[in-house]
Amino acid sequence: MLLDVYGTLVRDDGTWEAEAASLVGGLAGIDAAVVAGEWTARFWALADAAHGADFRPLAELTVDSLEQTATHFGVRVDARELAERREPRPPLFPDSLPFLATLDVPVCLVSDADRDRLAALLDHHRITVDSVVTSEDARAYKPRPEPFRLALRRLGLTAADVIHVGDSPESDVAGAAALGIATAFLQRDDRALPPGLAATYTVKTLTALLFALGC
Repeated sequence: MLLDVYGTLVRDDGTWEAEAASLVGGLAGIDAAVVAGEWTARFWALADAAHGADFRPLAELTVDSLEQTATHFGVRVDARELAERREPRPPLFPDSLPFLATLDVPVCLVSDADRDRLAALLDHHRITVDSVVTSEDARAYKPRPEPFRLALRRLGLTAADVIHVGDSPESDVAGAAALGIATAFLQRDDRALPPGLAATYTVKTLTALLFALGC
């Protein structure tokens, strides 16, 4: 099993991002939602270009995209200082540890994360799995194929042998499906899959996925 981390095992409610967007919006006199939209677009533009020799860590992309967004709206913020306020060890969802304890198959975490930050998070929550692939390891971000391919190599399996579980329609479902990997879309909130994109399974909780898989 390939398994996403943030938003899947660990809560990722966007509180820090909302606060940063609100700060920029307050300084610029515009709605925070407008700031958030611009920031998201700029972040993913940087992430899409950050692969292979041009790879850049997630922390850098976060700071740079926030600074670009503030500049776009004519204000200045200390993006690096703001980033340091981000909670480094967000809590687990209540079904995460029971889910992992029930699995009797090899598990590789596949996460858009910087290696040291994710290692500290996993250690804090005492999560151990067979392998971990970060964007830093693969030098690419999902939905690009590199993280998934590295995970398959680490497990010694093929796309037909695994299922990828995650909460992002694009990064997790579309990214894995493009390689022929079965997918489970974890719908922790009201987000739905866009038209034309289908997952092998769609569930509200990891517990429900266990039932769907017959575990």
